[in-house]
Amino acid sequence: MIAPAPARLSKSKFVAGVQCLKRLYYQIYQPELAEQADESQQARLEQGNEVGLLARSRFPGGVFVGSEHGLDGALAQTDCLLDDSSVPAIFEAIFQHQGVLVRVDILQRRPGNRWRLIEVKSSVDVKEYHLYDVAIQTHVLRGCGLDLSSSCLMHLTRGYVYDGLQYIPRGLFAIRNLTGQIRKLGAEVPKLLKSERKALALEYPPDVAPGRQCSEPVPCEFYSCCNPPVPEYHISFLPRLSDRKQAELLDQGITLIHEIPEGFSLTENQIRIWTSVKTGQPWVSDNLASELSRLNYPLYFMDFETLYPAIPRFAGMWPYSHIPFQWSVHRQMSIDSALEHFEFLAEDKEDPRRAFLDSLIDTLAKRGLIVAYNAGFESQRLSDLANWMPEYAGKIAKIQARLWDLWPFVKKHVYHPKFQGSFSLKAILPALAPGSSYEGMEVSHGGEAGLAWDQMVRGELGLEERRRLKAALLAYCRQDTLAMAKVLERLKALAHAGDMAGEI
Repeated sequence: MIAPAPARLSKSKFVAGVQCLKRLYYQIYQPELAEQADESQQARLEQGNEVGLLARSRFPGGVFVGSEHGLDGALAQTDCLLDDSSVPAIFEAIFQHQGVLVRVDILQRRPGNRWRLIEVKSSVDVKEYHLYDVAIQTHVLRGCGLDLSSSCLMHLTRGYVYDGLQYIPRGLFAIRNLTGQIRKLGAEVPKLLKSERKALALEYPPDVAPGRQCSEPVPCEFYSCCNPPVPEYHISFLPRLSDRKQAELLDQGITLIHEIPEGFSLTENQIRIWTSVKTGQPWVSDNLASELSRLNYPLYFMDFETLYPAIPRFAGMWPYSHIPFQWSVHRQMSIDSALEHFEFLAEDKEDPRRAFLDSLIDTLAKRGLIVAYNAGFESQRLSDLANWMPEYAGKIAKIQARLWDLWPFVKKHVYHPKFQGSFSLKAILPALAPGSSYEGMEVSHGGEAGLAWDQMVRGELGLEERRRLKAALLAYCRQDTLAMAKVLERLKALAHAGDMAGEI
């Protein structure tokens, strides 16, 4: 194809080009190839907008530059506001210079007709790629003749604790002066712009091999264009296989795990996986049975679901605090007894923490092992609850002392070829317990659960839609704890049988 005349660059497209020139090319000429933003990505965008609006409250009297009159109108309004000394700050001021168009989150007026450029991010610190975002804005504004006193980044501070009444912007946000770092990037920006324009002048997308830039610093929306699906048992499924070793194998034409020659340098865990895939048989450690024999009943299989918004919602919380809104517990009193199920789900916008904890403590009683998958997550959420409600600290500590993590236990003792290099619960469940999976569930992972709960309690949905989300949330969390019980049951059967291949 023949590339049209290069479009005007924006700050987001400039930063995309810094990450990967092919990503920039696709954004400009073939945006239809991008993967559609899912609900979690859309939620992050909405959250960023919420953070941006709150950040403006730190600059009372600031004026927003609208876009209802098009680009020319926004440019004209920006010029008028720059000339109006009564305006202390401009929000979304728009500038263009040499084919680059930028909107500045906050432009604060300083003495002597100088300006402070402030980019707002919903992160809790400064990331390296943020520097390029600020650098291109600095480049454009200075090219337009503005006298900048400083170039800054405004971000949330994890140390801020919400009092439950009103947000204090000076405490919630920190403003980092990046002028020195941006000055060092000053000479690099024109070179990067030249490189991007050169790539955009090509007839076809630039030849960029897949690599870390496909997912860092942010996942590329064109990932599948450069990374077609790999077959089952691909060498990339070997955990912690270094780029060097993977390249060495690919250079030999080896793409599948079972093709790796004997004697190739692999870790102990990689050898287990290689052996299992090569033989087609699962691997089980010799001491699985003895390790399992140490488990005492009753057993409680426990899982939490949380939402972690950028802006804290309830008293005592900080940015990205986890709101625990749901738990599921399956209890087995003895080795021969049936599973009993208990659950909790907050159904309104009120603070769910106390009800969550009270109901959980009642269900877990005072004795019995509590099984979790990646128990560190549940333990940290319990520590958060103890911090918010210190009167429960003693009971919470006793619950934490009873936690037993199934995740590292599985990694240590079992591998099945169908794990495909993953030890997530969703990967091991269908392999160890055929017929069980998360496929077809409306809510099928923790991120979806948080978004579904947020939608359910915001009060913007009808009754039937809320009922549907409630049912989906309950089904998902129940599946997590039932899955752990099924996995442990299969491990016990395998340990006693002594022949995993015949059992699966």
